[in-house]
Amino acid sequence: MNPLSFANNLAHQTGELLLDYFSPRGRKASFKPDRTVVTEADIAADRLITAAIQEYFPDDTLLSEELNPEIGDETSAVWVIDPLDGTTNFSLGLHYWGTSIARLVDGWPQLAALYFPLFDELYSTQKGMGASLNDETLLIKPPDRSQPTSFFSCCSRTFRRYDVKVPYKTRILGAASYTLCAVARGSAIVGFEATPKLWDIAGGWLLVKEAGGMVETLDGTQPFPLLPGKDYGKCDYPILTAATPEEIKKARSQIQPKDRS
Repeated sequence: MNPLSFANNLAHQTGELLLDYFSPRGRKASFKPDRTVVTEADIAADRLITAAIQEYFPDDTLLSEELNPEIGDETSAVWVIDPLDGTTNFSLGLHYWGTSIARLVDGWPQLAALYFPLFDELYSTQKGMGASLNDETLLIKPPDRSQPTSFFSCCSRTFRRYDVKVPYKTRILGAASYTLCAVARGSAIVGFEATPKLWDIAGGWLLVKEAGGMVETLDGTQPFPLLPGKDYGKCDYPILTAATPEEIKKARSQIQPKDRS
């Protein structure tokens, strides 16, 4: 089976499952030990994805937010899964949430599918083959200075931890993967997420690069290649993403850690 077609279909199937749990009036959620939010939908989606990968790619390894946050010794082919990114939004009945499924080979992202059911947006990418949104090619263009609607996408922790002077309208979407998608599609000119985990960014990282954008960490930590035996549930990767090298360079000087002394 073609791995990218499999990932696309599985992301869509997972989205349909999540829609069965979703309610505009919200869903009960609870806190995990790290104080992030989880719902029964997260677990159900993780189980669905895990079972499908184990059936069709039994020799591959899994790394997922809910069920398998720690990688073993085998890293030749690893699926990195966020079954429900944007759980807080989901639990509140808001729309910005979805599924991210990425396959890494020898520690590096090779393909990914990200699906946001309430928008019916399927982002798909493969290394060296470009990126698409609902089968239409994504290709980031340099900012149009005559167009005043580009925005800066960030997370809720950004302004608590950083002094920010990015000169664009700010939007907090509540899903790290969607911040990356917003840059890849050309809606956001700059994106920053202060504390995402590997499963939040693995798919979107490749998507942005294949769409012609820039993505890197603000602090120089490297999410790739994967390291055997590492507990990725304990690792944050503050990511900075932008449409062009010039924009990412400027954003580096405009987002500075606050002095916590």
